[in-house]
Amino acid sequence: MEAYGWTPHLNPPAGTPVPVMASFLSDLFPFLYAACFLALLWQAFRIMGRGFRAVPRPGDPRSTSAGGPAASDRTGRLTIHPELLDADGQLTSEDLLTVRFSGDQDASPRSGEAG
Repeated sequence: MEAYGWTPHLNPPAGTPVPVMASFLSDLFPFLYAACFLALLWQAFRIMGRGFRAVPRPGDPRSTSAGGPAASDRTGRLTIHPELLDADGQLTSEDLLTVRFSGDQDASPRSGEAG
Protein backbone atom coordinates (compact mmCIF):
# COMPACT_ATOMS: atom_id res chain seq x y z
CA MET A 1 0.00 0.00 0.00
CA GLU A 2 2.85 2.33 0.70
CA ALA A 3 4.02 1.80 -2.90
CA TYR A 4 1.01 3.73 -4.20
CA GLY A 5 1.92 6.77 -2.10
CA TRP A 6 -0.97 6.71 0.37
CA THR A 7 -1.52 5.42 3.85
CA PRO A 8 -4.53 3.41 5.03
CA HIS A 9 -5.97 6.25 7.14
CA LEU A 10 -6.37 8.51 4.07
CA ASN A 11 -8.75 8.15 1.16
CA PRO A 12 -7.47 5.64 -1.42
CA PRO A 13 -6.51 6.87 -4.87
CA ALA A 14 -9.12 6.73 -7.64
CA GLY A 15 -9.67 3.29 -9.11
CA THR A 16 -8.69 1.44 -5.93
CA PRO A 17 -11.54 -0.82 -4.78
CA VAL A 18 -13.10 0.19 -1.46
CA PRO A 19 -14.29 -2.60 0.84
CA VAL A 20 -18.07 -3.08 0.70
CA MET A 21 -18.52 -2.74 4.46
CA ALA A 22 -16.73 0.64 4.55
CA SER A 23 -18.90 1.87 1.69
CA PHE A 24 -22.03 0.65 3.45
CA LEU A 25 -21.09 2.35 6.72
CA SER A 26 -20.22 5.62 5.01
CA ASP A 27 -23.63 5.58 3.27
CA LEU A 28 -25.41 4.68 6.51
CA PHE A 29 -23.66 7.22 8.75
CA PRO A 30 -25.77 10.29 7.81
CA PHE A 31 -28.97 8.38 8.55
CA LEU A 32 -27.67 7.14 11.91
CA TYR A 33 -26.52 10.64 12.76
CA ALA A 34 -29.92 12.13 11.86
CA ALA A 35 -31.78 9.44 13.83
CA CYS A 36 -29.66 10.06 16.95
CA PHE A 37 -30.06 13.81 16.56
CA LEU A 38 -33.85 13.55 16.29
CA ALA A 39 -34.05 11.16 19.26
CA LEU A 40 -32.00 13.51 21.45
CA LEU A 41 -34.01 16.52 20.29
CA TRP A 42 -37.28 14.74 21.12
CA GLN A 43 -35.92 13.77 24.57
CA ALA A 44 -34.83 17.36 25.26
CA PHE A 45 -38.27 18.75 24.43
CA ARG A 46 -39.92 16.08 26.59
CA ILE A 47 -37.78 17.03 29.58
CA MET A 48 -38.29 20.77 29.03
CA GLY A 49 -42.04 20.19 28.76
CA ARG A 50 -42.07 18.46 32.14
CA GLY A 51 -40.22 21.41 33.64
CA PHE A 52 -42.64 23.95 32.18
CA ARG A 53 -45.63 21.96 33.44
CA ALA A 54 -44.13 21.83 36.94
CA VAL A 55 -44.31 25.63 37.34
CA PRO A 56 -47.77 26.74 38.52
CA ARG A 57 -49.32 29.55 36.50
CA PRO A 58 -52.18 31.90 37.45
CA GLY A 59 -55.48 30.36 36.46
CA ASP A 60 -54.03 26.86 36.32
CA PRO A 61 -56.56 24.51 38.01
CA ARG A 62 -53.76 22.53 39.66
CA SER A 63 -52.33 25.65 41.37
CA THR A 64 -55.67 26.67 42.93
CA SER A 65 -56.32 23.40 44.74
CA ALA A 66 -57.78 23.59 48.22
CA GLY A 67 -54.97 21.52 49.70
CA GLY A 68 -52.87 24.54 50.73
CA PRO A 69 -49.09 24.77 50.40
CA ALA A 70 -48.58 21.05 51.00
CA ALA A 71 -50.63 20.20 47.91
CA SER A 72 -48.27 22.14 45.65
CA ASP A 73 -45.17 20.63 47.26
CA ARG A 74 -43.45 18.16 44.97
CA THR A 75 -43.30 15.51 47.71
CA GLY A 76 -46.96 15.88 48.68
CA ARG A 77 -45.91 16.71 52.23
CA LEU A 78 -44.97 19.93 53.99
CA THR A 79 -41.18 19.98 54.01
CA ILE A 80 -39.08 21.94 56.50
CA HIS A 81 -35.43 22.81 56.15
CA PRO A 82 -33.39 20.53 58.45
CA GLU A 83 -31.56 23.43 60.13
CA LEU A 84 -34.88 24.66 61.55
CA LEU A 85 -35.26 21.47 63.60
CA ASP A 86 -33.77 20.80 67.01
CA ALA A 87 -32.24 17.51 68.20
CA ASP A 88 -35.69 16.03 68.84
CA GLY A 89 -36.94 16.86 65.33
CA GLN A 90 -39.22 19.69 66.47
CA LEU A 91 -39.19 23.27 65.16
CA THR A 92 -36.60 25.27 67.05
CA SER A 93 -37.73 28.18 69.18
CA GLU A 94 -34.39 29.98 68.95
CA ASP A 95 -34.12 33.35 67.22
CA LEU A 96 -32.87 33.06 63.68
CA LEU A 97 -29.89 35.02 62.45
CA THR A 98 -30.85 37.34 59.60
CA VAL A 99 -28.71 39.48 57.34
CA ARG A 100 -29.72 42.87 55.96
CA PHE A 101 -27.95 44.37 53.00
CA SER A 102 -27.40 48.08 52.50
CA GLY A 103 -29.65 48.12 49.42
CA ASP A 104 -32.79 47.14 51.36
CA GLN A 105 -35.65 49.58 50.83
CA ASP A 106 -37.36 48.88 54.15
CA ALA A 107 -35.71 51.21 56.72
CA SER A 108 -38.01 50.38 59.65
CA PRO A 109 -36.23 48.45 62.43
CA ARG A 110 -37.49 44.96 63.18
CA SER A 111 -37.59 43.15 66.46
CA GLY A 112 -34.12 42.11 67.54
CA GLU A 113 -32.39 44.88 65.58
CA ALA A 114 -30.66 47.80 67.13
CA GLY A 115 -32.17 50.93 65.83
